[in-house]
Amino acid sequence: MEDCNKRVINQYIHPEVMKSCQLSMGLTELECGSNWNTMPCHTHDRRMEVYLYIDMAEDDIVFHMMGEPTETRHIIMKNEEAVISPSWSIHSGVGTKAYSFIWAMCDENQGFTDMDAVEKREMK
Repeated sequence: MEDCNKRVINQYIHPEVMKSCQLSMGLTELECGSNWNTMPCHTHDRRMEVYLYIDMAEDDIVFHMMGEPTETRHIIMKNEEAVISPSWSIHSGVGTKAYSFIWAMCDENQGFTDMDAVEKREMK
């Protein structure tokens, strides 16, 4: 709550829930009053990730940040829009109101322990 990212992470396709050869997938729902989906951000050196932003009003947006940690850019996302994040890219978003997103990751590594955290002070 203190970091503005109180959320529920639902894992639907995951080795401990439902196995697949390369796909992990779920739904994250931010609670009212929260707006960050991931901060501090991270990369996954061995897999890419896709976000599909949903549950947003017509006039709400999410600033989706991506790129190398020292050279980030943002994309303005609206309801039912998706973005692909390559393995070398950070992925983080902040919205004008709470929102949800469906996320999917693929590669041979389906674990969640290989995230490389990026310190906020290192971002540019």
